[in-house]
Amino acid sequence: MARLFEYQSKSILNKFKIPVPEGKIADTPESAGDIAREFACPVVVKAQTWTTGRAKYGGIKFADTPEEAKMAAAGIIGKKIKGFTVENVLVEKKLDIEEEYFAGIIIDDSKASPVLIFSSVGGTGIEEIAKEHPDKVIRHTIDIHEGLSAYTARNLVRKVGISGKLQMKIAGILVKLYKAAREYEARSAEINPLVRVKSGDIMAADCHITIDDYAVFRHPDLGIEIARELSNPPTELDMTAFNVEKNDYRGTFYFIQLETDFEEGQGYVGFHGAGGGGSMMSMDAVLAEGFKIANFCDTSGNPPASKVYRAAKIIMAQKGIDGYFGSGSGVASQEQFHSARGLVKAFRENWIRIPVVERLGGNQEEKACDILHNYTKDLPAPVECYGKDTPASYCAKRLRELVNKAEIKDIPKPKEEPHNADYSFQTVSEGTVSFDYDKCRKCISKACIKECIPGILNLNDEGCPVLNISKEDAAKGKCTECLCCEIECKFKGEAGGKIDLPIKELGIKN
Repeated sequence: MARLFEYQSKSILNKFKIPVPEGKIADTPESAGDIAREFACPVVVKAQTWTTGRAKYGGIKFADTPEEAKMAAAGIIGKKIKGFTVENVLVEKKLDIEEEYFAGIIIDDSKASPVLIFSSVGGTGIEEIAKEHPDKVIRHTIDIHEGLSAYTARNLVRKVGISGKLQMKIAGILVKLYKAAREYEARSAEINPLVRVKSGDIMAADCHITIDDYAVFRHPDLGIEIARELSNPPTELDMTAFNVEKNDYRGTFYFIQLETDFEEGQGYVGFHGAGGGGSMMSMDAVLAEGFKIANFCDTSGNPPASKVYRAAKIIMAQKGIDGYFGSGSGVASQEQFHSARGLVKAFRENWIRIPVVERLGGNQEEKACDILHNYTKDLPAPVECYGKDTPASYCAKRLRELVNKAEIKDIPKPKEEPHNADYSFQTVSEGTVSFDYDKCRKCISKACIKECIPGILNLNDEGCPVLNISKEDAAKGKCTECLCCEIECKFKGEAGGKIDLPIKELGIKN
């Protein structure tokens, strides 16, 4: 779920004519004071975070004067609230609240339907409200074909003892809230508290909306940078990984940084999983060995080797990790040698100097481990690979032993040999495959032809690789980016093939 800040959520409510307090965003104490001066009335200064319970962490403060608003903002901006560093505050006119309620629309996956929740009692969270005041809370499953009618909403509000004009006003808010949630494809839309002020008006004093990840692209007006459920704003690596995923439909690549402030020697590990359940089990195994997890990464669903390569490069871009651990379900249906080639390319380009333990369980795991073992022997750090029959706990123990030994060889990275791109073509992820025909003519094995799974390469009259399909078709995905043109060519041929796979944010260009 992609979370919106309070001010973003309220802008959606405003669009659907749900009353909200007048307010503006400030990113400095001075601008907060200016806003309070403009409003010329008492204000509330609210930290803009994706976390709940801001008040008890000092994230909500009241101010009677512009100077007090400035001081309040100074105490909030830059403050860490449950790990979230506050960058902005919302300065709103203070409401004269008479009564508080809770209103929310959530998606109930078990019913595959939106559910309306309303409570005639406000509070910190609907779970606590329902526990303490079960008779004050109603739940109603909404038929998406019929929607939420004003009549139904009034009946629901009546069940918790609200009548008359107040009933009609609140029912109207609930109908509008459902329409807002439906239009923006929200996983949840909560107004807590929905309040009745002294004038009798009903207003949304606070609101938090989350948007379905898969719907984000349909709502560019929201300015969501990354369709992920994060507790903090995305890091540069989070954004880099997300851009890889959103531009490549093949398989899954999920990456999230869990820690950013650490140094080498503190026991942080770059984690690379394959499959949710197996990855969780593998992370537990790593933690049991006393390591800390720097990131979570999952490449599953039969990703191409190029995607695994980019994942590995992003994981290794985390400065200070002491080891690299890869382990997933152990029964993946994807061909594991594709992942192995992606890892080999990444490890060799980085000339990796931290121990690596990989558990590549699944189809062709023996071939995958042979590739990893044989093609990384000359690297400074040890690289070990195991199959599905080796428990994740053993693999984590091996990583602990390798990290403790700290046997990193002092091997300089070889200078890259000149490469003449005599023949080249583009790939679907903006990569470039090229061949140096001087080297290809000397090649006896023609490994690139033999190992090309989609069979899109032939030899020309000179014995050099050429496409047997159009370059346009290769760029549309007929070249699956299995990386055999580079990896197998290097170790079984004359290193005539080269594949450039850009990751612009990391400075890796074609």
